[in-house]
Amino acid sequence: MPPIVEIINVSKSYRRGSRMIPVLVDINLNIEEGEFMALMGPSGSGKSTLLNLIAALDQADSGAIRVGGIDITTLSENELAEWRALNVGFIFQFYNLIPVLTAFENVELPLLLTGLSRKERSEHVETALRVVNLEARMDHYPSQLSGGEQQRVAIARAIVTDPTILVADEPTGDLDKVAAREILDLMDQLNRQSRKTIIMVTHDPRAAEKARVIRRLEKGFLDNVHSQDPH
Repeated sequence: MPPIVEIINVSKSYRRGSRMIPVLVDINLNIEEGEFMALMGPSGSGKSTLLNLIAALDQADSGAIRVGGIDITTLSENELAEWRALNVGFIFQFYNLIPVLTAFENVELPLLLTGLSRKERSEHVETALRVVNLEARMDHYPSQLSGGEQQRVAIARAIVTDPTILVADEPTGDLDKVAAREILDLMDQLNRQSRKTIIMVTHDPRAAEKARVIRRLEKGFLDNVHSQDPH
């Protein structure tokens, strides 16, 4: 089977005043289905940029990015929005929950873009909250939840559409050690038991220990693959 993510000769630069600053240089990367990959590197190395390209939140200057066999660099803006809704689950550092919505309503949001009935949406949301062990808190608002609980709601929202890939940008960066460990254990469970493909940007070696593959970016260049078997 081909890799679930194929990145072929991808480069990306940003304009700063009159200068073009290269962020990624001729990146080639394959990610297998069911893989848990950590992207590491110093600040400004291009980690989040690469994650955003894979998730179609940004566009490459050159090269091709195939996810599930679809070259997302060829899609229009409308096609990309539809593709993201169906194929990418997002986990952010600061949760990005909507304060006036309950946990249930936050998790339901991605499903409003689908053709599911209200009853079907409710079943999907309850299942996702059960996976993250928060079904008892579904009527609570974000302000009534701890940081770790808010991140678990965000993970439930990310998995509720059963996406092709999960992308996580510093998912434990705003959490204390105990909550961070719980979130990493949950991501490990999603990878091992549900076979979710996870791509995680992190600067924390303890977080990276949960991944099966670690790749490092340095000044826009990707190092050789480093595999591990975390416990």
